[in-house]
Amino acid sequence: MRVTAEPNAPPASDPASADCPWADIGPDGAHLTVDNFPTTLIVTLANSLRRTVTVPYSEQFDLTVSEWRLLSLLMHYVAVPFGELVALSGSDKALVSRALRMLQERGFVELRQLRGHDKPCYRVTRRGKTLHDKVIPVARAHQARVLEALTRDERVLLYQTLKKLHAAFGPHAAPVVEGDTFRE
Repeated sequence: MRVTAEPNAPPASDPASADCPWADIGPDGAHLTVDNFPTTLIVTLANSLRRTVTVPYSEQFDLTVSEWRLLSLLMHYVAVPFGELVALSGSDKALVSRALRMLQERGFVELRQLRGHDKPCYRVTRRGKTLHDKVIPVARAHQARVLEALTRDERVLLYQTLKKLHAAFGPHAAPVVEGDTFRE
């Protein structure tokens, strides 16, 4: 399903011409309301996408979203110590620990001391790889449906914007404090 914009709507890639509360922002953010906070909009959208896009395919394969995220991260990074996996996942330690325990109990991941690594690393087992190989095409198709709601230019702009925000405020960024300003 492709979502199309209203015929007279301004282009989404030109926020200054749209009714955008962020077009002219002062350092104090005085005119922002909680429903227009970037964090509110991003978290609300992320929760909706999780519920409507990710949960259906993870449940189809009897996985939680956290289990799927960790399994796919381990397939991508191959062997990862616990602390690094927590950072990569963006989840808290307790959630990662529970999900890894469930994946281990079901034989999808294992914890091993690997040559060249100081700490034991989690990695995907053959059984986990088989499961991943079944889930990933379904996951990709669901994710592609999300991106199809945007034009090519909007997808490029969204990707660049998310990468920029991730670099500025991602897992390794310092907390924002009063008086901070963003520098490129």
